[in-house]
Parts: sequence; C-alpha cells; structure tokens
Amino acid sequence: MHDPAYNDKELFLLIAGGDEAAFRQLFQSYAPQLQPVILHLTKNPSVADDIIQETFLRLWISRDKLPDIEHPRSWILRIVFHQSFSWLRRQAVHHKALDAMSLRPAAGISTEEEVIYHSIVKTIAEAVQQLPAQAKRIYLLSREKGLKIPEIAQELGLSPHTVKNSLVRSLRSIREFLEQAGHFLPLLLLYWPL
Repeated sequence: MHDPAYNDKELFLLIAGGDEAAFRQLFQSYAPQLQPVILHLTKNPSVADDIIQETFLRLWISRDKLPDIEHPRSWILRIVFHQSFSWLRRQAVHHKALDAMSLRPAAGISTEEEVIYHSIVKTIAEAVQQLPAQAKRIYLLSREKGLKIPEIAQELGLSPHTVKNSLVRSLRSIREFLEQAGHFLPLLLLYWPL
C-alpha cells in the first residue's frame, strides 16, 4: 500500500494531537488511492476531488475521536463510501424533484417561459451572493450539497437551532430579493435548489 514513516494508527494519534505534518502525510498517502475508487462510484472527476477534501476535512474536524479508531483505513473508506453514496442519492433526488416540479426547462417550453426561468435562477444566485458569509455557506450546504440541518450544524460547529434560524432568514431574504426583482414565487419553491 504505502511505506510511511508511521503506520496509520500512529498517524491518527499524531493528528489527534494537532500534528499537521502527520495529516499531510496521511492525505498524500490516501488521496491517490481514493481517487479511482470515488471516480468509479460517481463517474465525476471534480466530485471525486470534492469527496476526498470532504473526507479529510471530516477527519481533521473529528480528530479528537481518532485515538479510539482501531482500523484507520476502514474508517477512512467508510467516510468515502458514505460521501459518495450521499452524493449519488442527492443527485437522484435533485433531478426527481426538479422534474416533478417542472422547474427544469423541458422540450416544448416556450421561449418566454425559458427566459423567465433563467431570470429567476439568475436572481436567486444574486440573492444568495448577497447573504452574509456564514448564512451563504449554510444555505449552499443545504441547497447544493443537500445536507440536513444536523449535518450542517456538525460540520460548522453550530447548534441546529442556529442553522435553522439562518436558513429561515436566508429564505426570507431571497424571497424579498425576488419580489423586488418582480418575481413572485411560493416559498416552497425556494426549498429546492434551482
């Protein structure tokens, strides 16, 4: 597999103590091995890179738990598989929701409707860009990555209540931005990524 100065368990213990060099060594050892596995599952090279980054971000955030991990390789692979299958599930749900709500431009759609659709999508993107940094990050984790409130809270080190309140404020702000731009959408539509 690899010939590190330390075995994986020793690296986990060093990382638990905040050793960034050990973290880099583990990353450099595993990233080339994980890339083809994720690529095989997702068929998407950019997603493979994102999942590797997310896996190691979770590892670093959870470093206080690392001393209790008996099989580091299995633990890392479990995170990778979970992330990969979560991404695949979100893609399927996202496409089903858009189809069901007829938000995806379909064949036979009029030019006027397509222009309105693209205008709404652009306006929502502008509204999201104007959110405060943390609110924007919470919104994007929810809408683009499909994370649930508890998952966002854990990832950002916030309480679920704080995340929920932020999402409610963000949705209200986006709806107001849309209304000012002349688009009136039911709030329900903002719960789906466009």
